[in-house]
Amino acid sequence: MTLCPLCTHQANFFIQDKKRAYYLCPHCGLVFAAPNSHVLPNIERQRYARAQEISKQKSLSQFIFPLLEHIAQQQPNQTLSGLNFGRVLDSNSLEQITQAGHILNQYDPFFAANQEVLNQQYDFVCCYRVFEHFRSPQKEWRLLSQLVRPNGWLAISTPLLNNLQQFEKWHYKTNPTHVSFYQQLTFEYMATNASFTLLFASKDFILMQKTSGSDIKRNLI
Repeated sequence: MTLCPLCTHQANFFIQDKKRAYYLCPHCGLVFAAPNSHVLPNIERQRYARAQEISKQKSLSQFIFPLLEHIAQQQPNQTLSGLNFGRVLDSNSLEQITQAGHILNQYDPFFAANQEVLNQQYDFVCCYRVFEHFRSPQKEWRLLSQLVRPNGWLAISTPLLNNLQQFEKWHYKTNPTHVSFYQQLTFEYMATNASFTLLFASKDFILMQKTSGSDIKRNLI
């Protein structure tokens, strides 16, 4: 019996390709790779290192800056504290955020593993192309839920799985470090079970707020 690593319900065998078997949870909609196919930590670290390339850094900053700008519009004249979880933003971008009067801490399991930043709450937490790497998404989701303070925002970038029939040909699953794949149903489940309101979920952008009643625009990005 294979249990879903997010909701712990029994999952069903989904498909088998040349390298891995995948399972589908009928309860939360998560699709995940068989645990025995997970790559070794040193290989994952090497692939994570590629995310520090200039092109990837540009994508990360283009994700964070519009998010910070729109949240700041909701709380004008306030210093915002945020956490960039799972990636490391370049020093120049961090300096721009500081000059704008805000604070952004960073946590990366390989390159910025400062546990102290995980012991406080933030106005916003952002996760750029991180969720697909979660081997134990229940554990990670519980942590992220605790890091966002009431009325705070959680912004996630991960490609949504919109068509199960096309999963077998989906290029995104070919990366061996991508082990968890989410449908909109999955994020609806996660939001409901952690006192979040799911404000937006489309393509590769998901936005949640820790309480209901936010008036932030749905077309934020």
